[in-house]
Amino acid sequence: MTSTTSRTRIAPKEYSHSEVLGVMTGLLAALFTALISTTIVSTALPTIMASLGGTQRQYTWVITASLLMMTVSTPIWGKLSDLFNKKTLTQLSIVLFVAGSVLAGFSHAVWLMMLARAIQGVAMGGLIATAQSVMGSIVSPRDRGKYTGYMGAVMAVATVSGPLLGGIITDHMGWRWTFFVCVPLAVIALGLIQWKLHIPHYRRDDVTIDYLGAVLLSIAAALPMLWVTFAGSSYEWLSWQSAAFIVGFLVAAALTVVVELRAPEPMLPLRVLHNRTTVLMILGSLAVGVAMFGPGVFLTQYFQLGDGFSPTKAGLMTIPMILAQMISATTCGQIVSRTGRWKPVMVVGGVAMLIGLGGLGLIDHTTSYLDVAIFMAVAGIGVGALTQNIVLVVQNTVDVTEVGAASASIAFFRSLGGAVGVSVLGAVLTTLVADNMKDGLRAIGITAPPSTSGDTNLDISSLPPAVQEIFHHAYADAFGPVFMIAACVAIVTFICILLVKETPLRLTIAKETAPESDGASSDPASSDSASSDTAPGAEQSDGEQDVTVSGPANR
Repeated sequence: MTSTTSRTRIAPKEYSHSEVLGVMTGLLAALFTALISTTIVSTALPTIMASLGGTQRQYTWVITASLLMMTVSTPIWGKLSDLFNKKTLTQLSIVLFVAGSVLAGFSHAVWLMMLARAIQGVAMGGLIATAQSVMGSIVSPRDRGKYTGYMGAVMAVATVSGPLLGGIITDHMGWRWTFFVCVPLAVIALGLIQWKLHIPHYRRDDVTIDYLGAVLLSIAAALPMLWVTFAGSSYEWLSWQSAAFIVGFLVAAALTVVVELRAPEPMLPLRVLHNRTTVLMILGSLAVGVAMFGPGVFLTQYFQLGDGFSPTKAGLMTIPMILAQMISATTCGQIVSRTGRWKPVMVVGGVAMLIGLGGLGLIDHTTSYLDVAIFMAVAGIGVGALTQNIVLVVQNTVDVTEVGAASASIAFFRSLGGAVGVSVLGAVLTTLVADNMKDGLRAIGITAPPSTSGDTNLDISSLPPAVQEIFHHAYADAFGPVFMIAACVAIVTFICILLVKETPLRLTIAKETAPESDGASSDPASSDSASSDTAPGAEQSDGEQDVTVSGPANR
């Protein structure tokens, strides 16, 4: 029995070390451009929001808009990378990011800034998904550790240099240039990708796009964030509005599961999430998302709004965490590749993340910078050891034909955890700051004006020095509880790591399984068919080898 549109087993090309590095040059250039642009802006955001007349709640939403769109778009980009040209998708992501950056640079109101950040979030989702998909297509899981370590190091360098550059630009050129600076970097990245990124593109005749799944997935991801953002201010936590959000989320999630299980090309491939390892890593990635994005968002605020430092100095003060993350990602990647063991590294990372966040949960306005720096570094070690290895563990359970969707699924849940986590922590921070401000003002005989939202305006330049000091202390004392909540969430990650069963990292790019007769992915069998079939020759197209995947379903 044959079919002209069913999948056949393709033996992926084995790449040498130099060839992999050539591909990664262009890929990491694109990722570096987007990441440095994002981290540059993180230092400038307090200044930006003060300039635009924004509040603490709007500050959180400017960040959340980017995280939300990155979350909902990552699995979509990941699935598209399994179906279409990865190189074209990467270049499209860069162009989209530049468009969002330019729009943000010309923003004159908070709502326009939110829109621009949302566009940047969509582009970031594309770059994260395609980067992981490309790596999974050219490097075996056993060797992937050292290359993902390189990726983690580049990400850390971008994060280190971003806040420093952002502070300098904000202080000397104005915050709008923090967005414009990415344009020349993007042009360079596009050129490097066109020159260096040459990977096989397996063109298929039976491509279908799961539009309904994409819409439902977006709704299911957005509703929890909208709920936690407005609960406690616009309405009570226990109210009919909260109930409506919860019911809407449950309905959207249920419909998503039904649609994705029936769709021929689901955006979220639930069938590859049926094993225990993947389920545990998804739960763990939710907590890692909070640990990744929470400190990055709130530490800059702590130094600027809590301690009153300039953007430049605030950027310098975050270096311990970023350097630790960079060193940890690189070192742990090398250890995993050389030993083939990933669980010991992840256990150490889970402990470090828990200790670091727990230590940050004890800070207030009297805490010395040395103590903060130590706990930042410990948390950075943990995040660096976990971020890429969680993706690697899941990639090891799927075939190369599904590596994009599987990787994007982990990125989706990690981003979802980070986005919802930032929303929750931001809501907690807003409430704590408002309460601290009232207590501080009452202590000096000033009655705080009534507020219906509990929100705080970030422009304090016109306030008396005594009130400004109360403002700074109110913020500094509010961040401890925020980080302690993040530490409690990190316990989930540590438990998931302890429960997961370590499996050997395979030495082949393709999973050694035999396809079912109907063309669907099968469970691990006992065939080495991945190495016995050879991909047919094809013309070069846009720097990639196009291979039409069609032919007999059975051999």
